[in-house]
Amino acid sequence: MNVATIMPFLVENKEKIKLHLATGLAKNDEAYYEYLKGKFKKWQEGQHKKNFERNYILSLIYLNKSEWLFAGIYSSLGVEKLEDDSYMYETELSDIGEELIGKLVINYNRTDRQSYRYLENCIDELTVCEIKREKYTVSPFPGFNNVFIEFDLLKIIFQEQENTWKSILEKVKGVYLISDKSNGKLYVGSAYGGDAIWQRWNNYIENGHGNNKSLREKIQKNGYEYASNFNFSILEIFGLNVTDSEIIDKESFWKEKLMTREYGYNKN
Repeated sequence: MNVATIMPFLVENKEKIKLHLATGLAKNDEAYYEYLKGKFKKWQEGQHKKNFERNYILSLIYLNKSEWLFAGIYSSLGVEKLEDDSYMYETELSDIGEELIGKLVINYNRTDRQSYRYLENCIDELTVCEIKREKYTVSPFPGFNNVFIEFDLLKIIFQEQENTWKSILEKVKGVYLISDKSNGKLYVGSAYGGDAIWQRWNNYIENGHGNNKSLREKIQKNGYEYASNFNFSILEIFGLNVTDSEIIDKESFWKEKLMTREYGYNKN
C-alpha cells in the first residue's frame, strides 16, 4: 500500500514538500536517538545547506536499510544563516498524520546517500511497511553480549524504566566497560555488594560519573553533559549470590587485560 493512500495530503501537495531521510553525519541512528530524546525537531532545524526551501518537510527517520519511521510533516516557516555558514530553520509540526507519528514505518529503498529529495520524484516508492499500536521507544534488551549503548540512550531507558532492560539488569551483578568516545579512554567498573548492574548504572545516570574518581574529575571540569561521550557495555555477568571478592578479582583481571590503569580512567 502506498503511503499516499493513508495521507492524501502528500499527493495533493507533493510539489510543495521536501522529503527528509533523517540519519546523521557520524552514524545512521543519530536522528533516531534525537527522536527518542524528544529533540528531533530542534535537531532537524539545524542544517549545513538550504535543504528545506519548500512549504513542507516530510520527515522520515532511519531504522534500517529500507525502513523509515514517520516523524511528522513540518511547515518550513523561515531560515537564518549563521556565522559558520550553516542554517537554522524555523519549523512547526503540523497535525497532518499526527496520529501516525512514531507508529508508521515506511518502506523506501534508498540507493545512495542523498538525504533530501523532492517528493514528486519518489512518492510512488514510499510504501507502508507497518503501523504499530504504540509509538517506537527504545529497543528491547539485546542480550548481554550485544550491549553497547550510549549514555543518552541509557538515560532514556532509566527514565522510562524500560521493562526488558530493568528486569534483566536488576538480577545480575557483573563487570562493565565505559568507553569515552571523545578520547578513546576506557574505564572498567563492577557491580557487587548490594548493587546489581541496573542499580550501579543508575548512579551514572544521576550524576554522570558514578562516583568514580577519574570520571568525577572529568564531569566536574566539563559538566554533566560530558557524560554523553560515554558508551556502556558488559564484560562479564554473575548471579546475585556470587561473592564480592570473586567479582573484584574479575574486575582487576579486565583492568589488566585492557590496560585501563595505564591508559584509561582506572586509578586502582
